[in-house]
Amino acid sequence: MTAVLDVPSGDAARLDTPAAGDPRLARLSLNQRTTAQWSLREALDGARAAGLTAVGLWREPVAEVGLDTAARWVADSGLRVSSLCRGGFFTAEDPDAREAAHADNLAAIDEAATLGAPTLVLVPGGLPEGSKDLAGARERAAEAIARLAPYAGERGVRLGIEPMNPIFAADRGVVSSLRQALDIAEQHPADQVGVVVDTYHLWWEPGVVEQIARAGERIVSYQVCDWILPIPADNLLGRGMMGDGHVDFAAFTRAVAATGYAGDVEVEIFNAAVWAAPGGDVVATMARRYVELVEPYL
Repeated sequence: MTAVLDVPSGDAARLDTPAAGDPRLARLSLNQRTTAQWSLREALDGARAAGLTAVGLWREPVAEVGLDTAARWVADSGLRVSSLCRGGFFTAEDPDAREAAHADNLAAIDEAATLGAPTLVLVPGGLPEGSKDLAGARERAAEAIARLAPYAGERGVRLGIEPMNPIFAADRGVVSSLRQALDIAEQHPADQVGVVVDTYHLWWEPGVVEQIARAGERIVSYQVCDWILPIPADNLLGRGMMGDGHVDFAAFTRAVAATGYAGDVEVEIFNAAVWAAPGGDVVATMARRYVELVEPYL
């Protein structure tokens, strides 16, 4: 656990934890999954105490307290909601299941609007059980997004397609590259459908810098965490704190900044050791790593 919350594994030196009000923290957002050990109330309070100005929310913790209560807490906190996660999971073959997914995504758009989240992150979904039709699953995801886009526009919410690392293609995300996500997004107005640039999912992609430039104004969220080894038995939990793995954050961040992206930068980490650590320690480490490895290149 100590290594997770210590200095980066590379050559970067330790920095003091930025104090509340430090201007370098102005765009840093705590995604709730980074401190999964915290409730929604604790995440809001912890983000404020650390001097952050934004949080990325998840639907499940919001549902636990109720949407109206969550919206009131957010408003009282003074924090921005950088995104709401997640919608998606569009790839079922059964028509009734697809209709249920559509209804759930309409509800997610409404939740994002109520919370003041400008972006609803979409995880496309994996292959239906027993299916090997990857092309068909991708087509169904694209069709589902096309159905949702006009309503999202009406509600003032942008859909953010999140391409996922190919290791998740079978069970979570049949859209595996930024190139594929843009091929879908570009069929719709930019104020309705965009893409999520997540360093964990995209660090491997050949030509990713060119694809980020292509994305331009369609980047609706920039999420950062590291790719670490060894990959755990549950590969979903293989995300590390920035500086502990193999991602070139300077190159990624420069590319995103060059598009004119001026939104928040979310740290989203799925990692059992991070979740086992005290939330305040995690946020302090996150802030140090961010101001050292990410913020200078924005």
